[in-house]
Amino acid sequence: MLEYAIAGGFSAIPTTIVTTPMERVKVVLQTQDQAGAAGRKYTGMFDAGSSMIKEGGISSLYRGTVATLARDVPGSAAYFVAYEFTHRLLKGDSDKLSIGAVLFSGGMAGVAMWSIAIPPDVIKSRIQSAPAGTYKGFMDCATKIVAQEGPSALFKGLGPALLRAFPANAAGFLGRAASLEVMHRLW
Repeated sequence: MLEYAIAGGFSAIPTTIVTTPMERVKVVLQTQDQAGAAGRKYTGMFDAGSSMIKEGGISSLYRGTVATLARDVPGSAAYFVAYEFTHRLLKGDSDKLSIGAVLFSGGMAGVAMWSIAIPPDVIKSRIQSAPAGTYKGFMDCATKIVAQEGPSALFKGLGPALLRAFPANAAGFLGRAASLEVMHRLW
């Protein structure tokens, strides 16, 4: 299982490089209306992205990278370990495709990931949506959240994330298993 944990954790590094700019744009667009009509600054994703680059350079799009890594490295490690462990446990020695085992294992992978990933995800979203200079970094943001709102604030959104994670990841792993089964029969 250690191999799956390491491989899963490392898989988050290139993913973070690719996804952080769009995560930043998404979070800013999702939160800009919280200040009312006066807070609305961007008309869409291209306007937001290009404006952020003009205001703070390309690095502006990568605000929250450390938080994204803090979320995705352990989250991805847990994701792949949970799937493999649960699937092997349920499948036993059988080589036959077990839809139930795949669905449950996939669901548990999503639950494992988001159970670990929510606190850094909350921190990431705060960093990405705050005006530049609000936080000195990941730990500063985490410390301020806990000091101002208590430790439970780091778990905001856990319920909906877990409710989404189980069926979404169960379906994703079922699609993977079904497509592998078809390909193995074809060649």
